[in-house]
Amino acid sequence: MAVNQNNAASISELAVATRIPRPTIYRILETLQDQGFVTRSSTGDCWRATLKTKSLSSGFREEDWVAQHAVPHMIRLGKTILWPLDLVTFQDFEMVVRESTHSISPFSIDHGVVGQSLPLLETSGGRCYLAFCSDSERKLILDGIKKTNRLKSGYLQSTTNLNFMLGQIRELGMGFRTEGFRKHTMSLSAPIWAEDRVIACLTLIWIASAMSFETALKEHSANLLDSAARISGEISSRQAQPG
Repeated sequence: MAVNQNNAASISELAVATRIPRPTIYRILETLQDQGFVTRSSTGDCWRATLKTKSLSSGFREEDWVAQHAVPHMIRLGKTILWPLDLVTFQDFEMVVRESTHSISPFSIDHGVVGQSLPLLETSGGRCYLAFCSDSERKLILDGIKKTNRLKSGYLQSTTNLNFMLGQIRELGMGFRTEGFRKHTMSLSAPIWAEDRVIACLTLIWIASAMSFETALKEHSANLLDSAARISGEISSRQAQPG
């Protein structure tokens, strides 16, 4: 199924991929939704396969059920803080946006971000994942980034600088970005855990000219960490259930 292959897709994207008219695709999706095989994203105009579909094939992905647990908390937090949130996971030496509240945030200046791949070392979500993953995984990731020429020149090319930043992140309990990638914004990112393993990150993005990093840290870090902890708790409880 094209929806499953693309993780999430809009009707326009499905029309291009399948060469089926848009009205026909919409009717098919509505039928599949009624049968529980697809669902429309709560935060945008994307359709994704449900766990019912994933269980029928090898297409099951851990990030699919992580997103299902995360979305209600993202919407709840987004309505409180108003700034947009992204759920990101690690894939192929990058971070991929799995869900987002950009479409419902009054302060968002970026839209259509679900499915986008983001650079690992230049984003708060990537830095968060790198800081809290295991030592062995971190070494493999950094070796892979170097081999695939994804390590850009700059401050973090130095092992000393990188280790210092990762230490700051662990002390703070979340990743951060104050400059560089997307210079008009800043961001904070909290880890989401499955028992003792980080599996995703919840990222808060705001316009740099509207709020200082220190203000964002003071006003929103506790809520961000709390939401990530709640999602982690639900995921761990799900994993503990038989079957």
